[in-house]
Amino acid sequence: MERVAKKAAIVTGASSGIGYAISRKLCELGYQVFGLGRNFEKVQLREEDDFHPIVCDVLDTDRLCDCVKQIASMHQIHILVNNAGVGYYGLHEELSPGKIKELVRTNLEAPMILTQQLLRHLKKNRGYVINISSVTATESNPHGCAYGATKAGLASFSHSLFDETRKYGVKVVTIFPDMTKTSLYRNADFREGDEAESYLLPEEAASAVEFVLSQREGMIVSDITLKPQIHRIKRK
Repeated sequence: MERVAKKAAIVTGASSGIGYAISRKLCELGYQVFGLGRNFEKVQLREEDDFHPIVCDVLDTDRLCDCVKQIASMHQIHILVNNAGVGYYGLHEELSPGKIKELVRTNLEAPMILTQQLLRHLKKNRGYVINISSVTATESNPHGCAYGATKAGLASFSHSLFDETRKYGVKVVTIFPDMTKTSLYRNADFREGDEAESYLLPEEAASAVEFVLSQREGMIVSDITLKPQIHRIKRK
C-alpha cells in the first residue's frame, strides 16, 4: 500500500518556549513539522518524531524565503505558525533604534513575509495561519510601547487577512497569551510571579492550537485570549 504523505506545518521560533511546545503538539497530532529557529541544541525532538529543525534567523529574509520555498516545493503545507518574537521593555526614549527595528522586523515583518510566501499553498490546502500575538495588542503598554505596537500590528494583519482569504478556506487565527513562563522576558527588568496561578505555560498555548485544529471544517475560532488566574509580576 502506498504511504500517504503527512500534512506539513512550519513553525517559527521552534527551538524554545511556545514555538517548541506547539511543534511537539503538532508532531503528536500527526503533522510533519519544520521548525525554524536559531539554536536547536536543547531541543529533544528529532526527525524520527517527524520534527525537522532548520537553523534560520527570521531576520535573514533571503534565507527565510529560500527555506520555506524549498519546504513548500516538497511538502503539502497546511499550517503556518508565526511564533518567533522578541521583547524589549522600558521607557521608549531608552530604546535604541536597533532594538526598535528588531522588534518590528521580528514580530511583524517576518510573519507578513512568511505568510505572503506560503499563502498560495495554504489556499490550495485550505490551511491555517496561526499568529502568536500577545494580550498587549489590545492594551496600553507603558514601558513596552514598541513591543505592544508590533503585537497590535500582527493582530490587525491577522484580522484583515482572515477577511481576505476566508472565501478560499484559509483559517487565520490569532492567539493572545498573557505572561508566559518563557525566555521572552530575558531583556526585561521583571519576570513572571512565583505562584503557578500568575503565569501561563507554553504547553497551554499549544493546547489552544490543538483546540483550533479540532473544530469542524466550516467553523473557525479566530481569536483566543489566554490569561493566568492572577496578575502578578516580580522585579528582577
